Amino acid sequence: MTARYAPVRTSWIGAGTAITVLVLDVLTKGWAVSALSDGHDIHIIWTLHFALVHNEGMAFSTGTDVGPFIGMVAVAVIGVLLLTMRKQNNHVSLVATGCIIGGATGNVLDRMFRGNGFMNGAVVDFIDLRWWPVFNVADIGIVCGAIALAYNLITTKQEAAEGSE
Repeated sequence: MTARYAPVRTSWIGAGTAITVLVLDVLTKGWAVSALSDGHDIHIIWTLHFALVHNEGMAFSTGTDVGPFIGMVAVAVIGVLLLTMRKQNNHVSLVATGCIIGGATGNVLDRMFRGNGFMNGAVVDFIDLRWWPVFNVADIGIVCGAIALAYNLITTKQEAAEGSE
């Protein structure tokens, strides 16, 4: 008989990943605000720069008037992912979900605490490639988590289909 839910100890893999992404995001945004507030940027290598940008909208700074709505959608997504985490039974999906939860939480905290009014704050972005929109550690967690989750879903379904033949 297989367990319906992942054991509690494996759920900590996702929770630990979420906390790690969140802490890295908060620390790097704090550094960016203090080090880059004067308007200068820091060249790292090739096209990689650190430059402070405050994003009040959606992805790529589009739709600046929908920030509060996006914040509430992110809160709902975080809630759904937290509820589904206990039902996941492999490490890749737990880590991927944790990355998404940690990243989404980091950006929601910006919306909550970096502005005036409910969810009117701006997300701090600072990683600037000069050929891609400016982003942050939370965005990296969300994108990498989503890609890993999709990959895991595809490969898991393929393995299940091959096993049933």
